[in-house]
Amino acid sequence: MRHIIAIRLQNEAGALTRVAGLFSTRGYNIESLSVAATDDPTVSRITLVTRGSDSVMQQIISQLNKLIDVVAVDDMTQGRHFERELALLKLRVRHEQADAVRGYVIRAGGRVIDPASEAFIVEFTASEAEIDKFIVDLSKGAELLEVVRSGAVGIGRLETTTRARSA
Repeated sequence: MRHIIAIRLQNEAGALTRVAGLFSTRGYNIESLSVAATDDPTVSRITLVTRGSDSVMQQIISQLNKLIDVVAVDDMTQGRHFERELALLKLRVRHEQADAVRGYVIRAGGRVIDPASEAFIVEFTASEAEIDKFIVDLSKGAELLEVVRSGAVGIGRLETTTRARSA
């Protein structure tokens, strides 16, 4: 099963390396990883996507909580949440298809950020599944030259369910 794990950790050199090292030494794969500062300059937030059974996720969360830099860990997929991913797509569009491709992008909720004749650049923000479908649909009317994806970020829908480390 796919899991989105939110990790708040101290904003210090090497903290991200220790988290990534935990995954690699135990053979867990990270499908996507996003790191940014929070409203507290001493704390960063990692959002990562991985796959595994509930028991494997419990083991991962337990091991993450043992890291000195980790403030809190939350498996967001255990509760109601929103997730989004940003995709930038570079497309070669035949002149006669340009209006149709532009129309599809707009109807789907995307944006053409550079409509150059040699390569459209399209921005689309949605869930992973919606982006996958958008790419398949777009490639029917244009040649896909490059895809850049941010990886998932997420936020809990209701009050925070973050499990803080016990002291």
